[in-house]
Amino acid sequence: MNRTKWASILVTAAVAAAGAALAPVAEAGSLKAQVYIVQTPIPNKLTEKALIGFARAHANKILRETNDADLKARKWKGEMVVSFNAPVGDMEFQVLFYDVHDGPRRFVDDMATMVNDKSQKTFVQKITLARPQFKPNRNMEMVVTVKRAEVGRIKFGVVGEEAKRSGEVTFSDKER
Repeated sequence: MNRTKWASILVTAAVAAAGAALAPVAEAGSLKAQVYIVQTPIPNKLTEKALIGFARAHANKILRETNDADLKARKWKGEMVVSFNAPVGDMEFQVLFYDVHDGPRRFVDDMATMVNDKSQKTFVQKITLARPQFKPNRNMEMVVTVKRAEVGRIKFGVVGEEAKRSGEVTFSDKER
């Protein structure tokens, strides 16, 4: 009798521990996000449905850099529209940027996005990808994570002017 009582307690504890461990995974696993990057100015006062439609229609797979500054100070600017299938249920979500040009993911940068309203499902965030962290003419991947679970991603390219090198080397009299 004593053995069966202990076995029952152990089984109950194991089931409770397994359920507690799987609960966050199930919650994060059901959350999905559609991610869009647009460089066209988003009109004001759009409904959520109209905003998603605008983002879908104007989504960019290639970001073009600004050309109003010195080459080293140029940036890629746009707006990210993230539409979750359910409220986020957290105070923030992370956006991770990876360089995937040469094969496997190489982490470049991250960006935390704070959530004002936990019941909100669609978010618009300005993004700025600056040199030298981001390099021109590369394939990139942007990944949206909530509670460290990947819920959405988009692949895109960054196009820009490469630094020009003349190929000439000059030496001063001191270096000879």
